[in-house]
Amino acid sequence: MAITVNIYYSGENGNARKFAEEMTSSGVVSDIRAEDGNLRYEYFFPMENKETVLLIDSWKDQASIDVHHASPMMAKITELREKYDLHMKVERYVSDETGVPETDKAFIKE
Repeated sequence: MAITVNIYYSGENGNARKFAEEMTSSGVVSDIRAEDGNLRYEYFFPMENKETVLLIDSWKDQASIDVHHASPMMAKITELREKYDLHMKVERYVSDETGVPETDKAFIKE
């Protein structure tokens, strides 16, 4: 049962994008991706809102998230969020282990 957390970081004057860029350039993103249980850690930039960055963060299970949250990396993430004065909206999803229904497959081009 994978858990995916969508985090929308919002700020002003391009700060959300600057945060994502510094997270990447500082090596924090690659360190998180290397953590046991991390399945995905990727930033996206919504077309309609230039002041928001979407992070899709997926983990094998809650125990993996708990270890991540207890790691020293969280202090660096918090420091950068504060540096760029970002606000967050969080959505959390648990994977559907049954896969894509047959009725939906007709709409998917692989």
